[in-house]
Amino acid sequence: MSDFRSGVHFLQIPGPTNVPDRVLRAIDRATMDHRGPGFPRLTSEIADLIKPVFGTSGPVVIYPSSGTGAWEAALVNTLSPGDRVLMVETGQFAALWQKLATRLGLAVEVIPGDWRHGVDPDAVAERLAADPGHTIKAVAVVHNETSTGVTSRIGEVRAAIDRTGHPALFFVDTISSLASVDYRHDEWQVDVTVGGSQKGLMLPPGLAFNAVSEKALAASRTARLPRSYWAWDEILASNATGYFPYTPATNMLYGLRESLHMLHEEGLENVFARHARHGEATRRAARGWGLEILALDRREYSNTLTALLVPDAANADALRATILEHFDMSLGTGLGKLAGRVFRIGHLGSFNDLMLAGTLCGVQMGLELAGIPHGDGVTPALAYLAAPAAAPALTAV
Repeated sequence: MSDFRSGVHFLQIPGPTNVPDRVLRAIDRATMDHRGPGFPRLTSEIADLIKPVFGTSGPVVIYPSSGTGAWEAALVNTLSPGDRVLMVETGQFAALWQKLATRLGLAVEVIPGDWRHGVDPDAVAERLAADPGHTIKAVAVVHNETSTGVTSRIGEVRAAIDRTGHPALFFVDTISSLASVDYRHDEWQVDVTVGGSQKGLMLPPGLAFNAVSEKALAASRTARLPRSYWAWDEILASNATGYFPYTPATNMLYGLRESLHMLHEEGLENVFARHARHGEATRRAARGWGLEILALDRREYSNTLTALLVPDAANADALRATILEHFDMSLGTGLGKLAGRVFRIGHLGSFNDLMLAGTLCGVQMGLELAGIPHGDGVTPALAYLAAPAAAPALTAV
């Protein structure tokens, strides 16, 4: 049998996402001299375009790395060996950030979770209130947990920290929410926001970001964790002249500029509304199928992905394999303790109604072929998509 596949592959994992043609064409151009006189025009344009995406007027540091590098950069630039960091177990990626922090020699205190809820603002406040000596130096949380489809209410977490009067730094991972879900670095007084290129920014993997507050910059002047490649000071000093202290990922920067132009052409509020609409349509499909949404709190439903539990007698990975084989569509696997129990539908980045309709049809046909009992989820989802006036109101979380 031929391995040939007609048409396009449906990449419906929650990142890396589909890269639009405009971005691919932007990347596919001759590399410029990163020490030449034209390069600062590129970096200056990117700096102006990227700040509103983070909701900041401050600096955004760009690294040639995965998001894991930006996790490390947030910690090593601001903390010292043995510093206490309060983190929250919201899913696989929160757990990986905790593991990284421990390996760096930080004293990590974890608020446990069930992977079906986001960060509990009251639990954070309780831990900080019990630290009158301010030995906790930072609170680090994930905004949108890619492994679970749960979005934490960052504004409420910030308010909870403020109620205690605790001076801890506040770090937030936005890797699967940036440029897709309303986010406000400055307003929520986040000290370091971590981002990545391969999801809402519609780029291939390879760039990572730290949006940095003045408080974080001040902390970096006395922080004693070793850092060289990740050090903000040399990068920001070089960025001030339009350059980088090392060879940057020039062609990825071309793509970043193009993706930022696309986001601003659509309008960030429209981008957020589009993601909210597609998230709601997917959840309506899930209810029609009779599948349980992993996220339990409606306030915490993710608008970039939906994680669905399969019945106890079924295996989510077998369902994913069936869908890939028959319909050439990739869905996200269950990670960590969710392996085999959930599959994840990505609905973020460069995405529209017909792409979502095809995705949901593929899932429903896959459920049928896999012998998993289900109802009709496609009809209610399509009815919702055909009535755009019913789109849910945007709320900042």
